[in-house]
Amino acid sequence: MTQEKSLSNACREPLDKDLLGWTTSWLVTFAIASFGPIAVWQQSWITAVAVGVNFVIGILMIFANKRALGRLDELQRKIQLDATAICCMVGIVGGLSYSLLDITGLIGFDAQISHVVLLMGATYIVSLIIGRRHYA
Repeated sequence: MTQEKSLSNACREPLDKDLLGWTTSWLVTFAIASFGPIAVWQQSWITAVAVGVNFVIGILMIFANKRALGRLDELQRKIQLDATAICCMVGIVGGLSYSLLDITGLIGFDAQISHVVLLMGATYIVSLIIGRRHYA
């Protein structure tokens, strides 16, 4: 029973407040950069500054993610890295195929990056679930 309990706990990641803080900051600055020009201001220089701040915070979020991975045990790190690799490759292959469908006129709408981001997010979540179940 103890071994089953420790295996179950090995698949649970503790809340990483550093990563949570940077991710939240990135999402907030992304929303500001996206909706600010529509609802709050009209000056393009403010938009450029907002996008720049979002980019810098995004880079810091990437480093926070790397630090968070370093704090995980080997099994958790493997599950995360496997999910990240699958997500990345689905994003590249799926995104480029999606773009080709748009360029060649095989889809009746413009390809949007948001669709690729949603695909990557769903892929990452499903990959994490599968990885955790595999090692549970």
